[in-house]
Amino acid sequence: MSKFTGTWHINEMDQWDEDYINMEVQAHITIDENDSGNFQFGLVCGQIDGEIVKDKSGEILEFTWDGSSECDEAQGSGWIKLKTNDTLEGKIKFHQGDRSLFTATRA
Repeated sequence: MSKFTGTWHINEMDQWDEDYINMEVQAHITIDENDSGNFQFGLVCGQIDGEIVKDKSGEILEFTWDGSSECDEAQGSGWIKLKTNDTLEGKIKFHQGDRSLFTATRA
């Protein structure tokens, strides 16, 4: 099991406000023991295919995702890294579209 495993509540995103990100459900990202998972914020949801990589600052979970945004197909990529045992930061990118940094806390 990796240190990223679990459900994380997305608290803040630099491109969207709290009302939007928690519009349908508590915004979250969930990572399973295989470094895959899912996420939802606002009207965006997706399935994650991740891989842990190491860089000079430590371990990062890089991922691609496939899902939907406001009922349209959407794909992209992103990454997450731990700030503390219970806090992470990351970035989610839409293929040829928006991108946003975010912070999350362990649920």
